[in-house]
Amino acid sequence: MAPLLQSSQPWVEKYRPKQVKDVAHQDEVVRVLTNTLETTNSVLFSWGEHERQRSNCKVTYKPELYKLRVLELNASDDRGINVVRTKIKNFAAIAVGSGHQGGYPCPPYKIIILDEADSMTEDAQNALRRTMETYSKVTRFFFICNYISRIIEPLASRCAKFRFKPLSEDIMTSRILHICREEGLNLDSEALSTLSSISQGDLRRAITYLQGAARLFGSSISSKDLICVSGVIPQEVVQALFSGCRSGNFDLADKEVKNVIAEGYPVSQMLSQLFDMVVEADDISDEQKARICKKLGEADKRLVDGADEYLQLLDVASNTMRSLCNMPEEFSFEN
Repeated sequence: MAPLLQSSQPWVEKYRPKQVKDVAHQDEVVRVLTNTLETTNSVLFSWGEHERQRSNCKVTYKPELYKLRVLELNASDDRGINVVRTKIKNFAAIAVGSGHQGGYPCPPYKIIILDEADSMTEDAQNALRRTMETYSKVTRFFFICNYISRIIEPLASRCAKFRFKPLSEDIMTSRILHICREEGLNLDSEALSTLSSISQGDLRRAITYLQGAARLFGSSISSKDLICVSGVIPQEVVQALFSGCRSGNFDLADKEVKNVIAEGYPVSQMLSQLFDMVVEADDISDEQKARICKKLGEADKRLVDGADEYLQLLDVASNTMRSLCNMPEEFSFEN
């Protein structure tokens, strides 16, 4: 095993982009961000990952000035109006100088990065709007969120919006192969394809899975190893449950549901994979797909609210069977 595998440093930190230009497969966003930092005074609103914005800031300022000119806050923790009135306002109000030092532009403004900005209370967001207006000449804001609808309109309207798209399989494979060469790992084509599939275009997630598999299974990693560390349910398990629903036999479907629960697989993950299987099925009508997907959504909401996993999965299985076998709505299952 390569010596690097013994390092405790997370690979997502080791291989994160050091400059904006190193960010993969986001050409339009990179070009606009680079141009914005050099030529405009716009406030930036970003819907993406914290690491990309940190990279943006590190290439903007000289290393020793980074801590003085960049304030990073996780808005899910620092989410109240008092944080806006004290920490953010005090930092934003301080004027800074400009100039080029050692190849760094050192522009005459500071940057405040608010991660999970959609977790901020509405009062805090309203207070922040006033701060942005007052100190726009000396401070820029980066808002990073998962749900843009949770940002109040007056705040969103003052920002340029950027959305980061998932990476394609080719880009993902190229970067993963580079990391494998650096770390002395062996992945076959099936394992590479599996890693791209289970990470769903998220390179950070793919790197995390890869490091976990390397620590557990050594330098030769198979598709099965990656599925094991990712928490993704094996396809044969999902297929068995789906086949049980197709059979029209409630006892068989119930047996497969109990197997899923007994093995400890997360039901939310099972619902996600069932959804993919249903949508991709060619022999199911659009009406049947709609009914099944509606039930999947309802069950997922109940799970978030704390409902029992076995009962929700059984409800999904029975309603999926009803839809696939064209059973009437008043039909009741009896053992």
